[in-house]
Amino acid sequence: MSTGGGAYQVGRGLAAGSRPVGFAVVTVGYVAAGLAAWAVAAAVRGPHPLLVTFYADLVATVVVFAVSVAVANASVYDPYWSVAPPVIVAAWVLGAPGDVTGRQAAVLALVVAWAVRLTANWASSWRGLSHEDWRYVRLREQRPGRLPWWLINLTGVQVMPTLVVFGGLLAVWPAVAVAGRPWGPLDVAAVVVTGAAVVIEATADRQLRRFTRDPAHRGRIIDRGLWRYSRHPNYLGEITFWWGMWLFGVAAAPDWWWTVLGPVVMVLLFVFVSVPMMDQRSLARRPAYAEHMRRVPALLPWPAGRGR
Repeated sequence: MSTGGGAYQVGRGLAAGSRPVGFAVVTVGYVAAGLAAWAVAAAVRGPHPLLVTFYADLVATVVVFAVSVAVANASVYDPYWSVAPPVIVAAWVLGAPGDVTGRQAAVLALVVAWAVRLTANWASSWRGLSHEDWRYVRLREQRPGRLPWWLINLTGVQVMPTLVVFGGLLAVWPAVAVAGRPWGPLDVAAVVVTGAAVVIEATADRQLRRFTRDPAHRGRIIDRGLWRYSRHPNYLGEITFWWGMWLFGVAAAPDWWWTVLGPVVMVLLFVFVSVPMMDQRSLARRPAYAEHMRRVPALLPWPAGRGR
């Protein structure tokens, strides 16, 4: 594969299409990915259901990757982060024996609410196949000369996030598939934490969207609402969501405490990758952002005196 080949030029031609064309391509690609995942789940017998799900998840990711190569746009993968989890969790709930429990219903409802909000936020900002996330553009431009872009796209842009999200979902498996422990205080805490996370993300995104759409704020740094206390409240909400899912898993099966690796990896991803990349970009565009970084913490709000 080479970005200089004929397939890449065809992809660039498609990328010039309209926004509806872009969403149509993504929809068809994700339907194909879902069918491929279903075929894997139906064909593989014997391993633990988690392994079957893992294989199906990887195959679906490869299908999405193939579509992204065909249209020369790695951002085709972006909604996978939020589209795959509710499908996986719904499949686990439907495959569990017995009637749907309160815990299963709560987990599924919260995952769907999180997924709908996050997917809608992506859809509202994506301008079509001509629009590729700036982080992918930077990765392509700064990659080592002999390392092909398709390999970086496959491993770093698509497979790595799939693995991270699957790690987060490990705690959801016992929450929806392990029966025997009744609803308890830890479940209530999980509902509060996860629900608050969705509200934080939704509020942060709404405040940012409103701020950036106001011409009077052009070139300014958002420092109001949740953004007054955290430079990345949307990331804080995302991290909190996965900790809430882990609480559900521990409430259902304490022996699965080790799935804490999932939310821990989420923390590491945002703290050491996402936050630095966003801060670096903001610094390059707005020198005043350095002072903003000194006043406002990256994720967790500092004492009230820190804000303005």
